[in-house]
Amino acid sequence: MRANTAILYFLVVAALAGFLVPAARAQKVSGLDRDRALQMLDEVAKDVRKHYYDPKFHGVDWDAKVAEARNKIKNETSLNLALAHIAAALISLDDSHTFFLPPPRPYRHDYGLQTQMVGDHCYVSRVRPGSDAEARGVKPGDEVLAVEGYPPTRQTLWKLDYRFRLLRPQADLQMALRDPAGGERQVVVKAKIVNLKRVLNWTLSDGGSDVWDTLREQEGASHRLRIRYNSLGDKLLVAKLPVFFFDQAEVDALLDQARKHQALILDLRGNPGGAIDTLKFLVGGFFENEVQIGKRVGRKELKPEAAKSRGRGIFTGKLIVLVDSASGSCAELFARLVQLEKRGQVIGDRSAGSVMEARHYGHEAGVDTVVFYGASITESDLIMSDGKSLEHSGVTPDELLLPTAADLAAGRDPVLASAAGRLGAKLTPEDAGKMFPYEWPPE
Repeated sequence: MRANTAILYFLVVAALAGFLVPAARAQKVSGLDRDRALQMLDEVAKDVRKHYYDPKFHGVDWDAKVAEARNKIKNETSLNLALAHIAAALISLDDSHTFFLPPPRPYRHDYGLQTQMVGDHCYVSRVRPGSDAEARGVKPGDEVLAVEGYPPTRQTLWKLDYRFRLLRPQADLQMALRDPAGGERQVVVKAKIVNLKRVLNWTLSDGGSDVWDTLREQEGASHRLRIRYNSLGDKLLVAKLPVFFFDQAEVDALLDQARKHQALILDLRGNPGGAIDTLKFLVGGFFENEVQIGKRVGRKELKPEAAKSRGRGIFTGKLIVLVDSASGSCAELFARLVQLEKRGQVIGDRSAGSVMEARHYGHEAGVDTVVFYGASITESDLIMSDGKSLEHSGVTPDELLLPTAADLAAGRDPVLASAAGRLGAKLTPEDAGKMFPYEWPPE
């Protein structure tokens, strides 16, 4: 959750629809690539040994895991599979914030759909207009029974996304679906793959075209990750926070808007978290006194995380926080603090249970042509004032309220509509579903 954590990498990757992902095609591994993969394994393994918060690695024999991955890489014939063995070693730690970040590749890759857990069921939540998924009849509200033969669960969905979208994306994806009426079918969705430059020039010798193109891409991603507002008179402000990567000025702007209203809904659904500093800024805007976020447990004694009050600048009106299965990290911590401090209500689905403090350790390989890679490594667990960690458990809402398959299919948002009603505002599920239209990243 540090500002330089690898979560930021994932947010940018998601926002750019897979700009930084391995090639969707199988790549034969050369001797040079195999040596580089072994170097990546050694560097990442060294970082884990040095920085991972639990020196006992949850009972995993880390040296044996690394040796196993090394032997597999030596005999591997595919570059993607060689990188997958590095990823598998880190995944064996069963830690939400510890994972391998493979080298970027010059491909943009998009299956044209998004999935999400709702309760204990996985559904298609969005389908990109004009995509192959849309052409093959995939629709929001379709329940996902299996992806490439693997049934998605709360424990496995992120691993499936990591495998098929970032680590080893494929030219097509086989899915078993069930529509809201109960009909089951098999669908093969073709990914849209756009070839990009294999080598980017960062020297500005060509006028900086690659630099400016990248900056424009990043600006587009930042725009899509902005705080969005919708006011329902002076009674209620709804603010949707897609990430926790905002500075103090942006949080102050949110508080300024909120103080003009009697009540506030903070929509943290789909928010994977981000920087601990943003969490502190936000917490300080809702509590009169300093709030202890949590005790940090790592290899050495660490100061607890705490947030100081903003004093007169805080928002004192009624507060409802919305969460779902994709709310992670700082989003979960904020929701749980609202519960523990009895500051407001939390409504929605049980959150992701992905709450650790991690840091991104980056590396590079090569001389003339450099490839970048790294790992996100957990450096501490957070124990909250109730003596519990949210890792693997998540936040249980004060009221569990879920959209149905029919709601997803029709674009209705009964959760936001219900929250607005509790605060005295009239909002239908249909209008709530249109309040914050989803902005697709470029293909």
